[in-house]
Amino acid sequence: MTDRTHSRFGSRILGTGTGMLALLISGGAAAFCGFYVAQADTDLFNNASKVVIARHDNRTVITMANDYQGDLQEFAIVVPVPQILEREQIHVSDSALIDHLDAYTAPRLVEYHDADPCQIVLRREMLMSAAPVAEVSAGSLQFASALGVSIEAEYTVGEYDILILSAEESSGLLTWLTSSGYRLPDGAEAVLADYLDAGMYFFVAKVNLAEQAELGGSYLRPLQIAFESPDFMLPIRLGMLNADGAQELFVMTLTRQGRVEAANYRNVRIPSNEVVPIFVKDRFGEFYSAVFDRAVAEEDMRAVFLEYAWDMAWCDPCAADPLSADELRELGVFWLSGGNQMAQDVFVTRMHLRYDSDSFPSDLAFRETSNRENFQGRYVMMHPWTGEPTCDAAEAYYESLSDRFETEARTLAAMTGWPIDDIRAEMEQNGQSFTPVSTTDPWYLRIWPDNN
Repeated sequence: MTDRTHSRFGSRILGTGTGMLALLISGGAAAFCGFYVAQADTDLFNNASKVVIARHDNRTVITMANDYQGDLQEFAIVVPVPQILEREQIHVSDSALIDHLDAYTAPRLVEYHDADPCQIVLRREMLMSAAPVAEVSAGSLQFASALGVSIEAEYTVGEYDILILSAEESSGLLTWLTSSGYRLPDGAEAVLADYLDAGMYFFVAKVNLAEQAELGGSYLRPLQIAFESPDFMLPIRLGMLNADGAQELFVMTLTRQGRVEAANYRNVRIPSNEVVPIFVKDRFGEFYSAVFDRAVAEEDMRAVFLEYAWDMAWCDPCAADPLSADELRELGVFWLSGGNQMAQDVFVTRMHLRYDSDSFPSDLAFRETSNRENFQGRYVMMHPWTGEPTCDAAEAYYESLSDRFETEARTLAAMTGWPIDDIRAEMEQNGQSFTPVSTTDPWYLRIWPDNN
């Protein structure tokens, strides 16, 4: 059969309850320094799927992490692809690579300590300015042909049995999949028809239970596919057909030129570089979940949020060690030479969206820009100075703390929607008093005024 290519392509993988990129068929700131203390990775969110896309020119490598839990014989995915994939274009990867990139790009909390005001160390001002191959029977092939379905290729890759399918029409493809033991959600035929009209093939993967048993364990490794296509996109409509509510999707891109952004949806930066109360350190996961919930609500769940954009050669502060050149090559960065050295020619972008069929009716289209401005979801704790006031600046510093704490409380309430009275009470319990204290008292009573 003649190889067909088309400008639309896609990939999606998902497990029960997720809504990532495939169909499950089964029952800027400037440079800044700081001490990193916490991160908000994808584990904070339910129904969260992760995709890593390495892309340069028209060459694309997609690594798809699934979080499927259940009977492995019930797991399968269908991914629209622009061409018939050869065996060497399909790979099984290591989930630790995606986890590493997730940790590296996750929103983070950093902490600072105020300097002695008498030394005129403007730390706060500096801070705020920064920033074996499965066999298909002859009968099955004949049945498929009668339905207008062609099995273009079949492979076993790691623990997955893979078919590459083409079809003349969606009804025949739907009948073949259903007759072959796949259970499709309502609405699948219309979506499949759209992809067939676009000249797409279908990458179908099921778990090879014998291969999985030899590997041991119950988890599934990420699948990778590599291909060439002029368009840069991910289809998300298939995955919403059997989604139970809104889905979380994290897309981490690795490119040469610069930041990646959504081409057909609004791009919004997550709130960042705000000073928050000290107690947030013990509740950072809860804090960031609330920040994202509120940001999504303000955009009516119709935006793609930027959480990180940075040159892979460095980070400040680092929420995890940067990925080595070898790790990046495993994730598809084909333009790098191997080794353990830091990558000098990779820009990483992390996007996060919450979506359903109403808010995201079209597949995600992306564009790579030349923008290399650094950005990260970053939140700051400022520990007050606790020294003796030996100058007027120190006296003024202590008198200003209650106003500063009030600003932190209002900032936190605005970002999270938490009741401001509850925030103030928790700040008081952590020594951030809203009552100005006399600078003639012993220094420790300015930090713990309740002991006076």
